[in-house]
Amino acid sequence: MSQSFCSISDRVSPAGLAERLFVGEQGGWDVQGLGPIEVRGEASIGRLLFAHGAGAGQDSVFMESLRDALADVGVQTLAFEFAYLQQMRQEARRRPPPRIDHLVDELARWRDSVSHPDIPAPWLGGKSMGGRAASLLAARDQSAGLVLCSYPFHPPGKPDILRLSHWPLITCPVQVLQGSRDPFGTREELGALELPEGVTIHWLEDGDHDWKPRRASGRRQGELIREAAGSIADFMAAHR
Repeated sequence: MSQSFCSISDRVSPAGLAERLFVGEQGGWDVQGLGPIEVRGEASIGRLLFAHGAGAGQDSVFMESLRDALADVGVQTLAFEFAYLQQMRQEARRRPPPRIDHLVDELARWRDSVSHPDIPAPWLGGKSMGGRAASLLAARDQSAGLVLCSYPFHPPGKPDILRLSHWPLITCPVQVLQGSRDPFGTREELGALELPEGVTIHWLEDGDHDWKPRRASGRRQGELIREAAGSIADFMAAHR
C-alpha cells in the first residue's frame, strides 16, 4: 500500500481542522493524534464524514469514484482512514481491523475534529464496516443523519446473523445504498425485514458489494455509483 491516500498540505490540530472547514477550505491535512484527512467538494447540500470498509482504504476505485460523484452533486466528503489501516500503509502488510467498538470510538474522535459550532453537524457514513461503525455511533450519540453504503446486514452466507440490534436506537434519518446482489444483504434476503421508521433503502440494480453489475445487465459500476450519489444528495437535501 502507498504511504498516504491523499496529498497532505500540512499538519493541523483538530481545532485547526474545524476552523479550516468553517472557512470552506478543501484539501488534505495530517490531523494531530488522528492521521490524514481529505476534504473534497463544496458543501452546498451537506457534509459527510465517510469511513472506508475493512479491506480497502480511501484510495480504492470504489471510494475515489463515489467521493468524486458526491462532489459533483454538492455533497462534501471528509475522508479519513482508521488507525489500523494507517499502520498497514506504514508496514506495507495487511492486518485485520480491531473490534468494532474501537472503531466506533475512533470515528467519534474524527467526528469531534470536524465539528464547528457555526456550521451544520456532518452526516456520518461509510462503506460496509465503516457504515456499521457509523450506525453504532449514531445509536450511541445523536447524529445529523446516516449514509450507509453496502451495509453488512449479515456475514455472507449467514442471513440469520443480523447486525441490526442497535438500529431501533437510531433517531436520525438513515439511507442505505445497497446492491441488489450484495452477499452481505440481498434484496430477497431483506425483503421480509421490518426496518425502523426513518430508514430508507435505495437498491442499486444488479450491483454486488462494490456495486459492480453483471455484464449481461447492460449497466456499469460507474453508472450505479452516480445513481447512488444523486440519491444521497436528494436524501440529504430533503432532511436539512
